[in-house]
Amino acid sequence: MKFSIITVCLNPGEKLDATLESILRQRCKDAEVILKDGGSSDGSVARWQQAHQSGQDGVRVRVFIQPDKGIYDAMNQAAAHAEGEFLLYLNCGDIFPDKGVLERTARVLEEERQAGTDMERLVLYGDTFSGKNRVTVASPPVIDGFACYRNIPCHQSCFYSAGLCREKPYDLRYRIRADYDHFLWCFYRAGAKMRHMDFPVALYEGGGYSESKKNRALDAQEHRQITGEYMSGRERLRYRAVMAVTLAPLRRGMAESRIFSGVYHWLKERIYHSM
Repeated sequence: MKFSIITVCLNPGEKLDATLESILRQRCKDAEVILKDGGSSDGSVARWQQAHQSGQDGVRVRVFIQPDKGIYDAMNQAAAHAEGEFLLYLNCGDIFPDKGVLERTARVLEEERQAGTDMERLVLYGDTFSGKNRVTVASPPVIDGFACYRNIPCHQSCFYSAGLCREKPYDLRYRIRADYDHFLWCFYRAGAKMRHMDFPVALYEGGGYSESKKNRALDAQEHRQITGEYMSGRERLRYRAVMAVTLAPLRRGMAESRIFSGVYHWLKERIYHSM
């Protein structure tokens, strides 16, 4: 099995259908779907199972219902059941933007395999289409320390070798940034190769728990804690100075603005492509 696509949910409603449909319509069929439900009471998971249990979709989607301590605990539980060589976490409400995402990713994996890459230490990441602002958010073409500090790829657009996810489960101390902690561990501690794929992997719905205004203080606190674990004080000071000089708060406001986000992300993509 090449891919395990993991979706975790709790009372997802109609979003569940959209996410699973986008996975199952992929042209590449060398993939399983792990649906981890925390005990939904809205009937959405049961309805989906009843509607698809007799067909091929029901065979490809393996459903596990188990209480959990939150999204990262649910993702750890799901990863323990995955049989694929590479894992991607696609949350309910997020979808693949077209039918060819897994097919193109499989070709990149074959390139890496033929090049002699250690497939147990590989992360593939792509760009992300923002459902909130309807723009493509380009990921950095090269991951370095500054990219890790400032702007790692969207979690839903990253394929991780299964071994990386099992060796380092998501740290439940972090309520918002456990995926950020895991990415930095892959780069700094595991020495994983980070390969950019120049196409959108996921359409990210946006508006999640980590993006609410009331959680931004906790988000910043966890960012400081995690970067302090992987980066030296001098390194972090240098990165903060660069962000201050380049007007990071202003750029963030433009990136999130419905009016200016299109131009901002277009310019960022042009800059990345010129690197």
